[in-house]
Amino acid sequence: MDVRNVIVIGTGPAGLTAAIYAARAELKPLVIEGLQAGGQLTITTDVENFPGFPEGIMGPELMDNMRKQAERFGTEFVSGDASRVDFSKRPFKVWVGDAEYQAKTVIISTGAKARLLGLDNELRLMGRGVSACATCDGFFYKDKEIVVVGGGDSAMEEAVFLTRFGKRVRVVHRRDELRASKIMQERALANKKIEFVWNAAPVDVLGEETVTGLRVRDTKTDEVSDIECDGVFMAIGHTPNTQIFEGQIDLDGSGYINATNTKTNVEGVFACGDVQDTVYKQAITAAGSGCQAALEAEKLLEEEE
Repeated sequence: MDVRNVIVIGTGPAGLTAAIYAARAELKPLVIEGLQAGGQLTITTDVENFPGFPEGIMGPELMDNMRKQAERFGTEFVSGDASRVDFSKRPFKVWVGDAEYQAKTVIISTGAKARLLGLDNELRLMGRGVSACATCDGFFYKDKEIVVVGGGDSAMEEAVFLTRFGKRVRVVHRRDELRASKIMQERALANKKIEFVWNAAPVDVLGEETVTGLRVRDTKTDEVSDIECDGVFMAIGHTPNTQIFEGQIDLDGSGYINATNTKTNVEGVFACGDVQDTVYKQAITAAGSGCQAALEAEKLLEEEE
């Protein structure tokens, strides 16, 4: 069987940057692009904070450009999701369905997905008033009415951040007390632009073309009411896409890959992007770590030769 130098599992800015660097180093990478090729940016509309695009760029277009760039330097792509892996010895094995691929090094960039509530209109209005990233999309809500759903640290962080832009930020939480750490609670409660809607469970997002409101149910009285708003930010955390790596490499308590400078505990297996980033979760930081992973893989292969 043909043993590759590098297999990249997953696309998005991390995986595609890793592929560009590995391909330019003549490593002929194979990229398993996953069913949601391009990652979370493919469900994002305008990306205005990626350097080099003063007018902004659409998320799917940015990912398409990165893919073409990786292809231009000789990257090979396999569509579909990696279904299992074997990192117990080298060459490492990666399966896509029944097809087996082998490589001297593996770069994991399977990302993380924002937890959503499963509301009827949530995905339909994603990028048109529904968002899961305040730092990505907050700028579009200048002087607008914003709702943040959640009660943990990330919800408080997003709410405080969004007060820079919104006319008012309302935090909708299904209980009457927050889960967030004391310092984050104090920060949000002290902010004059933040209001709290307690004991409110979201029922659905309202709007045809763009978001016009959020329908909520009172968890104590069962009464249903509508909150008018221009944007709904889901801030109930992320889930890393690491199920197939359980038992193969070190994961933290939340399922993120433990990596230092993209190196995992298995020599030759690297991780980049949101799958190992519990803090920043930005396209540009993902791309940067993809570059790191490719350089680390190249360095290891050179040393072994």
